[in-house]
Amino acid sequence: MVIRDKAIKYGSNVDTDVIIPARYLNTSDDRELAMHCFEDLDRDFMEKSKSAKIIVAGENFGCGSSREHAPVSIKSSGIKLIIAESFARIFFRNAINIGLPVIAHMQAAKEIKDDDELEVDLDKGIIVDITSGKKYNTNPFPEFIQKLIKSGGYVNFVRAEMLKES
Repeated sequence: MVIRDKAIKYGSNVDTDVIIPARYLNTSDDRELAMHCFEDLDRDFMEKSKSAKIIVAGENFGCGSSREHAPVSIKSSGIKLIIAESFARIFFRNAINIGLPVIAHMQAAKEIKDDDELEVDLDKGIIVDITSGKKYNTNPFPEFIQKLIKSGGYVNFVRAEMLKES
C-alpha cells in the first residue's frame, strides 16, 4: 500500500485530550468525532486536513488516556497515516486495530516539515520526502498487520475472514 500526500506537522507529547477533547467522548459517531479532532491544539486542522492527509509528530504521540476515540477521530477526519518519533503504546495498538497506519521513525519525524509532500510505501517500509528528496527506510508492517490496515481495521478483517469460512 502506497500513501502519497502532504504532511501536517505537530510537536511532541500530543496527548489524547488534545486529539479529541473529553467533552466529545459522549458520542461514538465517527463524523462527529472528526469535526472536533485537534480543535484544542490546532483550530485550523479541519481545513488543513482537506489538502494534507499525513500527520508527522515528535515523541510520545497519543499519550494520555487509552481512549480509542483518539485514533478514530483522526482516521475519520481523513488522515491516512501518522509518522512520529515515538507513540504511546496503547495509542499505537488502537490505531492499528482501526486500520490507521502508524510509523515510528525518529529521523523522518524530525526532518519532515509542515506541508512537505511524502510518499510512503507501507509494504516495503520506505518513506520518501518528495519535497526535500530524502528517503528513509523503516521496517515494513508484517503481512498480518498489512491485511488489517487494508481491511480497514481488525473488526472488518475478522468479518471478512468469517465470511470466507461460511
